Amino acid sequence: MRAVALVRVVAYHTFGWAWAGLVFPSMGIMFGLAGTLMAKSLERPALSVVRGRVRRLLPPFWFWGAFVVAAMLVHGWMPDWRIVYWVVPLGDPPGSAWGEQAWEILWYLRTYLWFVLLSPPLLRVFRRAPTVVLPACLVPVVVLQYVWQVPDDRFGTCLLDLATYLFCWVLGFAHRDGVLARLRPAAVVPLSLAALAYGSRYALAHQGEYGTYDLDDIPLAQAFWSAGYVTLLMYSKARLGVGLAGLARHRRLDRLVTVFNARAVTIYLWHELALILAVPLIDRFWQVPAFEAYLPLDSQWFLFGVGWVLIAVSVLACGWVEDVAGRKRPRLLP
Repeated sequence: MRAVALVRVVAYHTFGWAWAGLVFPSMGIMFGLAGTLMAKSLERPALSVVRGRVRRLLPPFWFWGAFVVAAMLVHGWMPDWRIVYWVVPLGDPPGSAWGEQAWEILWYLRTYLWFVLLSPPLLRVFRRAPTVVLPACLVPVVVLQYVWQVPDDRFGTCLLDLATYLFCWVLGFAHRDGVLARLRPAAVVPLSLAALAYGSRYALAHQGEYGTYDLDDIPLAQAFWSAGYVTLLMYSKARLGVGLAGLARHRRLDRLVTVFNARAVTIYLWHELALILAVPLIDRFWQVPAFEAYLPLDSQWFLFGVGWVLIAVSVLACGWVEDVAGRKRPRLLP
């Protein structure tokens, strides 16, 4: 599921499909899966788990950030004290307008890092009253929409993203602890469908206000749609055993999924740079008569394909940093 989510993220950033989040809410799914894995890891001492997660996240971020920051400096950007967020992204790292397409994706790493830090106390609270805490996780995003307008700064943006995906992260706890498996379909399915209906209705009804129905631009709709979607997805696995494990029988596909999961941070960080670099590369193709005649150089699908070629190069050239961060022997491919 994480591999599919990464492919959808790259497709969204290539084609800009507003409907992509309705078909497959990648970020909600990724936070849900991360919450499940975090709950599993917290069976060990919390401090060592948090330290290990931070250690595995930061070196790939620093390695990628060195290239991005250097490129922005060359193009006239001068940082201030907020450059500390390029060391530990507890807030959105600053950047120039020239490099925005590269660094705007860092909201996910920032939100993930905060969820990792908050998980030990959050998991304890959840386990005291799971069936109460889980639905209550949608309250913050409702409050931020209707009661208190968050400030338009790093604090406000961080708070809004945490509120948007809090339910999905805690849903991962519920999946790991077996809470979902114990719930009856009569309770889960109608509530999940209601969340889907509310999220989609809100997005479609407020197109004029936001200028789109893209869930990424509408936090309240994103929160409810992701909550309903990911709940049904995880519940079908927990209660009915419906999942994708059977695909592991296909060796090549299983190998590809293994690479995607072992290099997830590298793929996420470098995919925008790959898409950026694909554009001037394709421009060079126009200078080759055979390419101009036989390749669909003006197609977004061709851009998508070239982007994945460059992502593969990034995985081979930079993925080893994830091995070093995880205290493993560096390898070209896991």
